[in-house]
Amino acid sequence: MSGIYIHIPFCRQKCTYCDFVSFPNRLNFAEAYMACLYKEAEMRGKELEKIVFDTVYIGGGTPSVIDPKYIYGLMKQISKCFHLTEDPEATIEMNPGTVDAQKIALYRRAGINRFSVGLQTARDDQLEELGRIHTRADFVACCKLLKGMNFSADIMLGLKGQTKEDVRETIGLAEQNGATHVSMYALTPEDGTPIYTDYLNGELPDGDEVAELYDFGRTLLKEKGYLRYEVSNFCKPGFGSRHNMNYWKRGEYIGLGVSASSFFFGRRFTNTFDLDEYMKCILSGHFPVIESEEVEEKDAKFEFVMLALRTVFGLSSKAYAAQFKSDWKKDFEGAYARTKEYLEETGDTTRIKDEFLYVQNRILTEFME
Repeated sequence: MSGIYIHIPFCRQKCTYCDFVSFPNRLNFAEAYMACLYKEAEMRGKELEKIVFDTVYIGGGTPSVIDPKYIYGLMKQISKCFHLTEDPEATIEMNPGTVDAQKIALYRRAGINRFSVGLQTARDDQLEELGRIHTRADFVACCKLLKGMNFSADIMLGLKGQTKEDVRETIGLAEQNGATHVSMYALTPEDGTPIYTDYLNGELPDGDEVAELYDFGRTLLKEKGYLRYEVSNFCKPGFGSRHNMNYWKRGEYIGLGVSASSFFFGRRFTNTFDLDEYMKCILSGHFPVIESEEVEEKDAKFEFVMLALRTVFGLSSKAYAAQFKSDWKKDFEGAYARTKEYLEETGDTTRIKDEFLYVQNRILTEFME
């Protein structure tokens, strides 16, 4: 199956770590932008009319900051323009403090059945320093609105002054309030973001300290019944993200909206990052693509190996052979020999050992031959 990603680039306030394409001062463009999204969906739908899509993911930005009628209209347009399965997974990202019961009800009527909530940390002082617009209490209130529903909580590691007790408190807050899924990411300070100054000044935890926080969090999540299925993703049984798994299986996906990326028919292509240019292109009937490249077989093989080894499911020799008509261990003979001590094998499947999964980037760089 294939996935659909839709980018909503609006937010109330830019977080200090945010390097995504988002515009905190252009909410007045939401109506015009959404009209362009509907048009792009129509254009892409005609091109992909024979493709069946299994997932829809609405990300940002903060999709929940715009009027929910636009999300309702968007989902109706997606259903009209694309061939969806009978039970597609439809996710929307949202921030606590930007939703109410009426919004959630409209999202549900639109067909959204999974929610991704940006918690980040349970400590209000850390939230304020990150530039988040919500508090711990806002997260709890949001969870009450989502009671009994399928929702994920995002947790961030590597914050200034963050301790294991902070991680324990944050995971506990997510679990106690009903999160069926937890995404636990390490903060990546990007050049050009305000938090990058803290990184340059040595005020953020170093790599070893973040690894300790991760191992602590991983153990705690396991105790609470969350199964790790990818290096940063944990879920209660049966609640893994189908949309994300499509990425890790190197499945095809179409991206709609400013800055959205796609992978289809062996090509990767990306929409413009400029909001005005995006709308201008769509209104003139042109796709707003600024980068497009055909993925060469060598790169495709590396992507297949790299993505599979990020997950606990590992790399299937049979699946690799079915796609590339070759043996991955021979294709990557040198890298396999250099990393064998970090790997374990069961039948035709090779995985990174549990204790080394967090540092998989260091292992996978060996395969970049």
